[in-house]
Amino acid sequence: MTDPSILRTGFDTRPIEMQPMWALMFQAPSEDVDRIFDAVTRVAPLTQGKTDRNGYRAPGGQEYYRPREGTPTGAEDDTRHRPGVDEMRFFLPRDPAMLTAVIEAIYAVHSYYEPVTTVTEVLRSQCKGLDDSDNPHRWWNRDGDWKTSPA
Repeated sequence: MTDPSILRTGFDTRPIEMQPMWALMFQAPSEDVDRIFDAVTRVAPLTQGKTDRNGYRAPGGQEYYRPREGTPTGAEDDTRHRPGVDEMRFFLPRDPAMLTAVIEAIYAVHSYYEPVTTVTEVLRSQCKGLDDSDNPHRWWNRDGDWKTSPA
């Protein structure tokens, strides 16, 4: 069995350092995700290596819920089915002040009074910056999605 303290300490491999982080996920209507993500990046840079504003958006789910007494819309008998609800995921250092600021930023601009947000302890990879100039699998060493082919 793996030592559970590895989630607190992380570990190294030759090319990669596995760092203790928090993975955050929020759900929101697709039209709201960019606004919420922008609010998050105003309080947390979401840095990975030499890039920032790192996140992953998973599109196209359907949310189920039934409003009960005390909700802003009032109680309803039927379960609602809302299409077009996306998930946005990103990582934060395990800094309680930053986590608090991010949760508050999500709440401040979310269209829901009770936004679905989760926080999970994870290990996230961080490249050590080895020389990959000869690696044919790297997109920047070949014509890839982000590189224009020579004419």
